[in-house]
Amino acid sequence: MIPVECYFVLSAMLFFIGFFGFVTRRNLIAMLISVELVLNAVDLNFAVFNRFLFPGQFEGFFFTLFSIGVSAAESAVAIAIIINVYRNFHSDQVNSIENMKW
Repeated sequence: MIPVECYFVLSAMLFFIGFFGFVTRRNLIAMLISVELVLNAVDLNFAVFNRFLFPGQFEGFFFTLFSIGVSAAESAVAIAIIINVYRNFHSDQVNSIENMKW
């Protein structure tokens, strides 16, 4: 059996890789992927804490499934926004949306 600490280390690595990618990237798709990495780290923590604290119950897994559903909807909306930005500005860089007018 894999120790719980290994899961926590994996979750922390996913979180910091996602955070670093979000801060350093200027491509909208790369930023979306980085946000998804952060959300996957949270999902992993939900499942691990559920297994560690309440081994016979499934609340953490239900939170994980709900979070996955919300992140899928968020990704669909974000990709639609990115497609509209690309159609209007012919670029998927963050710098192109900084010049938007009211």
